[in-house]
Amino acid sequence: MTETETLSAHLSQGATGSDTQVAASGALKALALGCLDEMKAEETVEIDLVGKTSLADTMIIASGRSQRHVGSIADKIIQEMKNRGFGNARVEGLPACDWVLIDAGDVLVHIFRPEVRGFYNLEKIWGSDRPSGHLLAG
Repeated sequence: MTETETLSAHLSQGATGSDTQVAASGALKALALGCLDEMKAEETVEIDLVGKTSLADTMIIASGRSQRHVGSIADKIIQEMKNRGFGNARVEGLPACDWVLIDAGDVLVHIFRPEVRGFYNLEKIWGSDRPSGHLLAG
């Protein structure tokens, strides 16, 4: 059963809005991870953002070997999202293809060239070793 069929079955069984959103988010995450694997993206990392921000539930970070590879990976994800009924995501960075962001609502996908990924180091900012809580003025 495909992600879309699973989501459709979930909807037809009377799932609540929250359940439907979780199912859609999971299917979208699986789609992105599948495309990244199929396109031979490197160093793919999935970061759970639940409770850290309201921007999204999941952030996926991956690298492409070159600008052309980054663009091809992004194009594949965007096309598969459209083909499977997830609508149009907001996309930034496609012309240069150093860093492409695909904002699909509950799932954010960042695809970098390795040098650019190392410079921004999003894993350190959003990863599990990130301090939780607020800094106190002292």
